[in-house]
Order: sequence, then C-alpha cells, then structure tokens
Amino acid sequence: MTSRQRAYLKGLASNINPVFQIGKSGLTPEVTQAVEECFHNKELIKLAVLKNCLDDPRMLAEAVAGRTHSQVVQVIGRKIVLYKPDKDKPKIVLPV
Repeated sequence: MTSRQRAYLKGLASNINPVFQIGKSGLTPEVTQAVEECFHNKELIKLAVLKNCLDDPRMLAEAVAGRTHSQVVQVIGRKIVLYKPDKDKPKIVLPV
C-alpha cells in the first residue's frame, strides 16, 4: 500500500465509528472471528482498544491484521483502522 492510498483510507476512516472494542481479555478468537465477519460487509473498519486492556495497540493491530489477512491503515492512540478489499466487488477504489 502506498502512502497516497494510506492517506486516502485515513481520510475515509476519520468519519466512521469503532465497530468493536477490545477489552481486558485482549484479542480472543471470538473478537478475531467477529472482525473477519465484519469484513464481509465493510472494507474499512475501526477498532477501539479499551483502557483496561494491557496489550499494546500496535501489537494488537498487527495480530488482528495477520489473522484476518487485512492491512493496518493506522493506529492512533487506542484506535485501530484496518482495510481488507472485497475480492468480488471492491467498494473503495484506491488512488494509483
């Protein structure tokens, strides 16, 4: 992903609300499965890491991205933005 594409996705992500929260139990298989299912409807999702979660948000972002075969767009504070294009009908067209 180029920096221009990443900047475009960051702009789109600024207007969306987090769809999941990662709490004190950390990254469970259930959270990973829920994120994977969310990628069936959306290509760009935002996650929130709660204050009672002791894990590093950057490490959580890399773990979720690896398990769901998505890409980390950004991690700001305790917010994670992930992108996974739809294979059949991409809704978000990235700039070249």
